Formats: sequence, C-alpha cells, structure tokens
Amino acid sequence: MGKRYERLTTPMVRDGDSLRVATWDEALTRAAAGFLRTDAAATGVFSCSKATNEMNYIAQKFARTVLHTNNLDSCNRT
Repeated sequence: MGKRYERLTTPMVRDGDSLRVATWDEALTRAAAGFLRTDAAATGVFSCSKATNEMNYIAQKFARTVLHTNNLDSCNRT
C-alpha cells in the first residue's frame, strides 16, 4: 500500500528554502502581499461547470473586483 499523507492543520510559510509553522494572520498577510505583487494580466480564475450559476457569478465578481482581472474561464462550453 502507498505512503499515507496527513493533512496540515496549521499554516506554513516559506523562509528561504524551508517551511515553518506560522499564525493564520501571518500566512494570510503574506498571501495577500503576494497577490498584490502579481500583475493582473498574469492572474486568472477557472470556474467549474458543475457549480451553480450563483457560484460562477461570485467567481467572476471576485476575479474582477478583487484580482482586477477579466481572465475568467470555465469548462461550460464542452
């Protein structure tokens, strides 16, 4: 049988080449800072065709208002 993996229960952040345990506030602050450094043209959102119309609407609102990108796609067309 294969190797068993366990889920992480605390956030981790990268310091140099290693990961260390961090608080949720630190991890979310670092994630937000990373999104702010990213060019909007380089980001996008992929939405699922099995999601409801309401969830797809929220995904596109998030992409446009929070990430400032119009790069939104889904597999609805197949």
